[in-house]
Amino acid sequence: MAGPIVLLTDYGLQDTYVGVLKGVIARIAPGVPVIDLLHAVRPQHVRQGAYALWVAEPYFPDGAIFVAIVDPGVGTERRAVAVELNRKYFLAPDNGLLSFLLERYEVARAVVLENPAYRLEPVSSTFHGRDIFAPAAAYLAQGVRLEQLGMPLEPSRLVRLPPPRREFHDGVWIGEILHIDRFGNLITSLAAAELHIGQTPQERFRWRIAVREHTMVGIYSTLPKLPKASSLPTSAAMGCWRSAVATAALRCGSRRTWERLCARGGSEARRSHRASSLASLEEPHQCRTGQQHFWRQ
Repeated sequence: MAGPIVLLTDYGLQDTYVGVLKGVIARIAPGVPVIDLLHAVRPQHVRQGAYALWVAEPYFPDGAIFVAIVDPGVGTERRAVAVELNRKYFLAPDNGLLSFLLERYEVARAVVLENPAYRLEPVSSTFHGRDIFAPAAAYLAQGVRLEQLGMPLEPSRLVRLPPPRREFHDGVWIGEILHIDRFGNLITSLAAAELHIGQTPQERFRWRIAVREHTMVGIYSTLPKLPKASSLPTSAAMGCWRSAVATAALRCGSRRTWERLCARGGSEARRSHRASSLASLEEPHQCRTGQQHFWRQ
């Protein structure tokens, strides 16, 4: 028996949707452990779901079956797929939800979930989690082979979102904020190692970070090291989406306030025209994350 089955959705917990998924799984595969990874992905926010999968996946055992449902295209012609990556299985709409994992690993196998024997019929036009993804995951946990769930899919045909921005040119690092957690931590696409952030005062204070009309001076490795009077703390552990390091990058006080940031090294902090507009980087269902610039003299 494979498993556990790991659930990630944008369903929330106010309705019966998550419970129904678990009921379907229990009816088909009683005794298989089910883990709630996250049900608070912002509604239809595919990129946030992709980030959450990317962060969590390494901590689950081989054979884990992820059911990932953030599905603004439910009921349309978008495919429902099952993909084997890194000795784990991912069942999801083919809308970019697996993008970051597809950058991390090679696809071992992929199929389209279309075999009616492993669905609940009739299939709803709005609740594929119940009728397609949960049953397929449960049957997979019971020993059904991936190939039995549907026809093979060429991995190159899987939908991929644009990768997080992460560029260096003319002495400037340009990245983006991937996620803002409930503590106010901003997770960035840049790695501390690439910025050469050290622990000496000279290295820490080389950086100035501007967020809208606010400026922060210095980057610290942990919150206890911040000056007690500081209202705009920072941390040196820059989360890099291509790296195994995916930790808090910058900690600020308000989720709504700290969506756009630029940062530079040197004695002056000046606003950059490149940080003034992010409309071109945002997708229809994407959280308003920010672009950030790191300058160094």
